[in-house]
Amino acid sequence: MDREGDLSFPNNVVYAAKQVYSLRRLFFACMVAGGIQYAWALQLSLLSPYSQSLGIPHHHVSLTWICGPIAGFVVPPIVGYYSDRCTAMMGRRRPFIVAGCLIICLSVMLIGFSADIGRLLGDTKEHCTTSTGPRWAATAVYIVGFWFLNFANNAAQGPARALMADLSAGNYMPSVGQAIFCGWMAIGNVLGYMAGADGEWHVWLPWLKTAACCEACANLKGAFLTAVIVIIISTSITMYIAEEKQLYNADVEASSGRRGCICRFGDFFNSLKNLPPSMFKVLAVTAVTWLAWFPFIQYGTDWMGREIYHGEPQGPKVAVYYAGVREGAVGLLLSSMCLLAASFNTPHLCGRLTSRVVWSLSNFILFGIMTAMVILGLVSTKGYNASFTAGLTGPDPKLRVIALSLFVLIGIPQAVLFSVPWAVASKVADDGGQGLAIGVLNIGIVVPQLIIVLTAGPIEKAFGKGNTPAFGIGCAFAFICAVLALILLPKTRGTRGTSNATAMASRER
Repeated sequence: MDREGDLSFPNNVVYAAKQVYSLRRLFFACMVAGGIQYAWALQLSLLSPYSQSLGIPHHHVSLTWICGPIAGFVVPPIVGYYSDRCTAMMGRRRPFIVAGCLIICLSVMLIGFSADIGRLLGDTKEHCTTSTGPRWAATAVYIVGFWFLNFANNAAQGPARALMADLSAGNYMPSVGQAIFCGWMAIGNVLGYMAGADGEWHVWLPWLKTAACCEACANLKGAFLTAVIVIIISTSITMYIAEEKQLYNADVEASSGRRGCICRFGDFFNSLKNLPPSMFKVLAVTAVTWLAWFPFIQYGTDWMGREIYHGEPQGPKVAVYYAGVREGAVGLLLSSMCLLAASFNTPHLCGRLTSRVVWSLSNFILFGIMTAMVILGLVSTKGYNASFTAGLTGPDPKLRVIALSLFVLIGIPQAVLFSVPWAVASKVADDGGQGLAIGVLNIGIVVPQLIIVLTAGPIEKAFGKGNTPAFGIGCAFAFICAVLALILLPKTRGTRGTSNATAMASRER
């Protein structure tokens, strides 16, 4: 990508020469990705069930996730653009990572204590063991925390990915840096799902239980408290190991009158227009890929609690439902272990088969797994026969094992999902604009999420078949994307790039 003809990317940017990082140092420099993903894993495994315990109907749960696509559409491109040009003393990426992680810590505390805060603000005074109605004040606090959490996740994760692209550029293949990032995501998932699946937090920390917050709520509270500790530790280690030199940008200094992370906002839109055409093809394939994934991401644990365990989030079968949710968290934990193992093989496969073939194969695998989940849910509920499921209080042992196996296998295509698209985007952007490219790529994630958020609830309400319609839609898009990846994606093998730092610095001289 020719930056000399791009007026939105000043030519008098001086980069310090990149340090040569060993793989070990590169690995620990990315630890913040594990901390962010730890909180994200808790969000994915626990918050859809928890929101229903506050009284939000199942067919409206998807609407609570609408903040995700809104935050993902707005925050990553803007944060990515400004992090490419940030002249703060901490460096380009690190100020955004620190700010995002601090807000994540505040947000998870707000969510974890939302039931208690709601009681103080006037919710029902009934004990949580007998209360079955909606708790609107707690719901409002929960939604505020949920919005802040999604904005903060997007503000921190994009610069963290761009930091890995910066540190690995010129020394390793782009897919290596993103594979390390993916590996830390897997570690964060493993630890997060372990914390979410643990039903003993209320025993170890009995003070978490209150009149407004019973066992399941106290377990969520305990898990989120550990998220604060994990994020603080992982962020501190990344800040210590991942050294960044201050970026000197005379254009920014002259136009703004100061140095920092603020520059002309109009240049942001100019940069979007100057993205290479192949970036928009990557964006399109990414969008269809995530249309296939979001039904499982949002409803995986709920599917285990409802379709496999035959529970309900409120009423007499709530204990069975949450047993299924915890089993789903165990499945996600096992999936993350599979993801961790697969992530370090991804660069090798991309080198041999090309990124687009690996991307396509991962979607064929996802198609098979999602199809099996649809069939399994129908078999388990006898086609959602109410008279059949009314008397059931737990899962069929054989179907439970099959369901867990499917959770494990989905970690294989997930390793591709979490690394290859960003590696391709980094390669397409190449010379210094990785922050913007990675941020723009996020648009291909949030638009599908918005579609699923707005349609999953009405579809489920219209058909009355639980999570099956959404999973069926995921199957269809997985197959479509497997074909589109072969047609649209550029043919990249993730070959070693040359360092652009020295070239751009010498251009100034």
